[in-house]
Amino acid sequence: MANDGPVEHGYPHLETVRAAITALYRRLSYDTVQTFATSVVPADVAFCDTDDLHLGAQRVAHELVRHYRLPDARLIVGFREMRHAANVELTAGPEYFVELNDRFRTHRRDIGAALAHEVMHVYLHRLDLSFPGVRDNEILTDTATTYLGAGWLLLDAYREDGASSQKLGYLTPEEFGYVLAKRALFFGEDPSVWFTSAQAYTAYGKGMELARRDERQPPLTAAGWAGRRRYARDRRHASADPPRQGVRYAFSPDGDGRLRVSFPCPTCHQRIRVPVRGRVRARCALCRSMLECDT
Repeated sequence: MANDGPVEHGYPHLETVRAAITALYRRLSYDTVQTFATSVVPADVAFCDTDDLHLGAQRVAHELVRHYRLPDARLIVGFREMRHAANVELTAGPEYFVELNDRFRTHRRDIGAALAHEVMHVYLHRLDLSFPGVRDNEILTDTATTYLGAGWLLLDAYREDGASSQKLGYLTPEEFGYVLAKRALFFGEDPSVWFTSAQAYTAYGKGMELARRDERQPPLTAAGWAGRRRYARDRRHASADPPRQGVRYAFSPDGDGRLRVSFPCPTCHQRIRVPVRGRVRARCALCRSMLECDT
């Protein structure tokens, strides 16, 4: 939790974020991901200053348990002084003890954001889905929270001005915006209508720009003139030159010596391999996206 300190910006964890989206689809399946088409709405996690602190926190936790479809999980929420925003004790269940930073006693509007991350830890724990290392596992948790409909709360908790700052989670604001944009493009949902933070809206806009850029990478037909020209040059020299840095497609021969190109799906980042033969329609087996390619 960045609290009145510097907030990191940009996309330092982008490849891990993309790997996390792929891992979600592989572990959950397309059909299960589809069940999260509706995000947590503000009314479900609203927290008024006149609400009882502990009863209100329990109510919000219950709503998030319901959203993640963990009907037999019971969260017991407490507060204490700590360095991080929150912590959950992962056990066999069904009871899980969550501790929130004492800061949330007076910053109640962000309790939903903190709990969204901690309940996702429980969800991933039950799925037995994790990444090696604390950092990458926390990035997986933030990404899953956001892609499955509760992470807009984490981005909306980001506020920064000349005198103070607050950010929850391990992703940068722009990375949260990127994952939210990926979700919005897949489900046709606009989370920006729920933002109360102007900085969150800006970060979401930047994330959307990058997400749309994923959809315009060659060999996709939506690639711009410069991208198609670069792709044609790389295709001509595929057998002689090593892949250039920053290029996400790669050429390789198949068993008959004919050239194929592999590239990441712009939705789930699973790599797709198709023959190099002009116009091709490819279907991602993981997220079922239909992709128009010019190979």
